[in-house]
Amino acid sequence: MADTATTASAAAASAANTSTDAPPFQLGKPRFQQRRLREAVQLLEDYKHGTLRPGVTNEQLWSAQKIKQAILHPDTNEKIFMPFRMSGYIPFGTPIVVGLLLPNQTLASTVFWQWLNQSHNACVNYANRNATKPSPASKFIQGYLGAVISAVSIAVGLNVLVQKANKFTPATRLLVQRFVPFPAVASANICNVVLMRYGELEEGIDVLDGDGNLVGSSKIAARHALLETALTRVVLPMPILVLPPIVMSMLEKTALLQARPRLLLPVQSLVCLAAFGLALPLAISLFPQMSEIETSQLEPEIARATSSRTVVYNKGL
Repeated sequence: MADTATTASAAAASAANTSTDAPPFQLGKPRFQQRRLREAVQLLEDYKHGTLRPGVTNEQLWSAQKIKQAILHPDTNEKIFMPFRMSGYIPFGTPIVVGLLLPNQTLASTVFWQWLNQSHNACVNYANRNATKPSPASKFIQGYLGAVISAVSIAVGLNVLVQKANKFTPATRLLVQRFVPFPAVASANICNVVLMRYGELEEGIDVLDGDGNLVGSSKIAARHALLETALTRVVLPMPILVLPPIVMSMLEKTALLQARPRLLLPVQSLVCLAAFGLALPLAISLFPQMSEIETSQLEPEIARATSSRTVVYNKGL
């Protein structure tokens, strides 16, 4: 019986190895994600060219578009590194938020968490930028340094002001300190977006008509894109950095957390995760990634180049 089972297992393994459906094995490579992405892209291409096979449902098409938009950049069609995708913002950003909101921060810890947060934001902004025009590495470095310096300066400055505020009781001072990350992060986020994507303001971004044809390059559309993205970056940290301090100030008074202070960090992490899950969809939904603008609001040469009343552009995320 044992020999029979071994023979059957070997035959099954051999059949699996010779299957044409399976891609070549690569250690550490996610097989199914690669295959699903490839199938999703092919399905959308078939739809675009009118060669869609019979039986494909709208649900399958929507699912394919969701997979493609979550992984590939809309301008370059290149894969975005997982930590810098919007779908990876919550799992990779939550630990940073927890660090930003830790009580009794020292100068060194404030600098570290603000630096780490803006480093992550800079990479997210760059990875999800409008990439219709090439962007030199020097722009990335300028934006990165500007965002980090502004965030650290504002956070440290506010902390110093709070410490010198003699009118506050120790408990009030601790509560106010917990809200310091929000103005620091919100203002730094604006600097981050503008500095990281300043090249778009100088060169403009591509605008497309309803059929996806290139109409031209518009600096006005670039201003709209950066303004919309900057607003989302102000709204995004609002629930994340404002709600948890309020919730935690109430939870810390409960008998459970007073008796078990070791639970404070896990509870704060869960509160931050919930706030992040609320804030990200809210902020992203303010403006669609492919935004629409009337040609009458753009440069005269753009309006003359198309008969469409409106054009679309990738504002970035």
